[in-house]
Amino acid sequence: MRSDHRRRIGLILNPIAGMGGSVGLKGTDGPEILAEARRRGAVPVARQRTERALAKLSDLRHRFDLIAAAGAMGQHPARAAGFAPHVLEADADASGPDHTRAAARAMAGQGCELILFAGGDGTARDVHQGCGGSVPMLGIPTGVKMHSGVFAVSPEAAGMLAALVVEDGERRINFRSSEIMDVDESAVRAGRPAARLYGYVSVPCERGLVQTAKAGAPPEDDEAIDAAGREIAGSMQSGIGYVIGPGRSAKAVVAALGLESPLLGVDLVLDRKLVGSDLGEAELLRLAAALPVSIIVGVTGGQGFIFGRGNQPISPALIRQAGRDGLIVLAGPRKLAGLAQRRLLLDTGDRALDHLLQGYLRIVTGAGRQAVMRAAAA
Repeated sequence: MRSDHRRRIGLILNPIAGMGGSVGLKGTDGPEILAEARRRGAVPVARQRTERALAKLSDLRHRFDLIAAAGAMGQHPARAAGFAPHVLEADADASGPDHTRAAARAMAGQGCELILFAGGDGTARDVHQGCGGSVPMLGIPTGVKMHSGVFAVSPEAAGMLAALVVEDGERRINFRSSEIMDVDESAVRAGRPAARLYGYVSVPCERGLVQTAKAGAPPEDDEAIDAAGREIAGSMQSGIGYVIGPGRSAKAVVAALGLESPLLGVDLVLDRKLVGSDLGEAELLRLAAALPVSIIVGVTGGQGFIFGRGNQPISPALIRQAGRDGLIVLAGPRKLAGLAQRRLLLDTGDRALDHLLQGYLRIVTGAGRQAVMRAAAA
């Protein structure tokens, strides 16, 4: 590309993405689930995270054309961030999957060189289907489930990557082919998650700024994880509320206690008894209000996240209540060895908290076995 080429970047926002996370709904696909999320008090998070990404592009806003979907799907957050976008003709009140696909299709037709979108795996699927995979994509991580390898590790990282695309005439940025993955939310809620591959797309790539696709737990780690779960369960102290996150690793502790809970739910255990299962943020804060708290979490395979990917009910307020010393991380040794980068990632939604939690953390990897790994703000 010539250095004087004026880039075009598309912006598509799924306004309801991520709303189901904090209230324990594992996603927000479908009108019934959205209605239930609102009934539980869920609030939108996508616009705020989109504006965080756009802030990293602010100094370059006169050097490229921003093509935005109408209304809340791009136009409003872009203008709030100081941009004067070219707005696609559409119903400003529309925000469904069909409108996402139509916007992506229009952006491909108008020569966009990158579609920056805010949402989760479902939104990634819709954008990919709309543009036919012909335009590079980059996700601002806003959803609940983000298995795909098309997302930046944080909103800020998404903005930085988009800025590198704008500056490509001065500094060559690499692209890679990444997976579009998604799972059936109804299967997730039933504890039977199974990701499906929907295609590949080109994604701007810079080390440390873009995540890999989520990897499954290595079966070779099963024995070590069960032993780690028994060890953590055996060390639990009376009077402390233990918040146990989702996933195979954390649920090994629940199993070691002889309890049962949904694989992808967040639970509260006190004095080795299940106080609440599959809880949302508000319920957790209410039940744990008068307790000293410890938080038990696993590690997202391939990616390294300990907060911000599927365990959104564990809110910044609850993490602050537990404190850094109240965090218990467990993961199998092969899962740790298989991380794309040798670090853990933090995306709690509170940047100050992410930075406060940074540093080396101990990870229980088996009976009497621990590893130490650096945790960093995503």
